[in-house]
Amino acid sequence: MGILSIGRRDVASPSAAAPVPGSPLPNVDPQAIVFSDVSLTWNGHEVLRGVDFGIDERRVGILGQNGCGKSTLLRLMIGLIAPSHGKITVSGLDPRRDAAGVRDRTGFLFQTPDNQIVYPIVQEDLAFGLKARGLSKEMAAARIEASLARLGIAHLAARRCHELSGGERQLVALAGVLTRAPRTILFDEPTSQLDLANRNRFRRLLARMSEQAIVVTHDLELIDDFDRVLVIDAGRVIVDATPAEAIARYRDLCR
Repeated sequence: MGILSIGRRDVASPSAAAPVPGSPLPNVDPQAIVFSDVSLTWNGHEVLRGVDFGIDERRVGILGQNGCGKSTLLRLMIGLIAPSHGKITVSGLDPRRDAAGVRDRTGFLFQTPDNQIVYPIVQEDLAFGLKARGLSKEMAAARIEASLARLGIAHLAARRCHELSGGERQLVALAGVLTRAPRTILFDEPTSQLDLANRNRFRRLLARMSEQAIVVTHDLELIDDFDRVLVIDAGRVIVDATPAEAIARYRDLCR
């Protein structure tokens, strides 16, 4: 997966060269996630405004204080909400017009795993997510087995979900996402409910993943070796840079 340099800039700097809002971004990989002059107004409140970027790096972090609009970016990417203005494409698809196509390519891990776990037994829950895909029982079982083994939780297959620890439930929710073989996984504050041991385990898993990972987080260490980090403030991308630069600017913002 190529590394895009377009848009990687300090957007808040007056001297930074920014694209004309809504204009095509140059040299964007056709598989990229692209926002073109995207704004969102919700209940009379401007949540996002004038967001322009194109990303296809393997690991991208998104930082911002509570209520800044960072989680909203993820929901726009997967078509859970639609922009009030502008255009979004994911691998060339518009989430508003082809939500099913986008979700075939994109998985979403919510902050609270219980929001994704439906069935009481782990393997039943993972099978539920595959029913609509027309897989045979044998193929579905193979995918479930592979996803659980990949995360080191094959021993949980027959366990009751409500008996699992918070870290185990998070991994089960991630296994459910992986069974669908997405190209990209969106993570919304994935370590916020994990203890230190499970948080470190999750970081190691994230580093090994071949899928593109876009991670909204307050955990600065989690993303300090990522390819790229965006900082959101008051609905705008104010920094788009390397982790070191973006984290330093975010620390300044939070003083």
